[in-house]
Amino acid sequence: MPSHSHQRPNPAELFGTTNNNTIAINLTPAEAVTAISVLAVVADGEISEAEKQTLAANHIRLFSSYSSEYFPELFKKVRKLSEVYNPAELFAAAKNTLNPQLRATAFAIATDLVLVDGIFTQEEQDFLVELAAALEISDDLGNKIMEVMTIKNCAQSFL
Repeated sequence: MPSHSHQRPNPAELFGTTNNNTIAINLTPAEAVTAISVLAVVADGEISEAEKQTLAANHIRLFSSYSSEYFPELFKKVRKLSEVYNPAELFAAAKNTLNPQLRATAFAIATDLVLVDGIFTQEEQDFLVELAAALEISDDLGNKIMEVMTIKNCAQSFL
């Protein structure tokens, strides 16, 4: 398994306060979930091939009613927005777009992506706890999601 060579930023950098520019960011729920997923993946400074595959697989399942042409456009829009706005602004816009159920879904996908390498470091746990809090997900639900994703992704450590 690859080791982590990059550190995740201080969660305040990603989930911190924003200025009023977030008002100008209009996202659909699909774009908002994608934005949170992408922000979680790139938070450590790199995107592994496993993260790319998991991101695509999660979105294919979640948005199965959309056409296959929609996905490249979805990712392209989120990528362009991430070049124009800082991570905190994009995160705030995404969070404001999502209802509580979709925030939990976005957190589950982000957790899956963070743990896809089969390693769950203290740094990753701290990051995910901060993400859950920023998304206003209860500690109980956040911990359950992390537990399930740890079982899903980290079982190979025990085999």
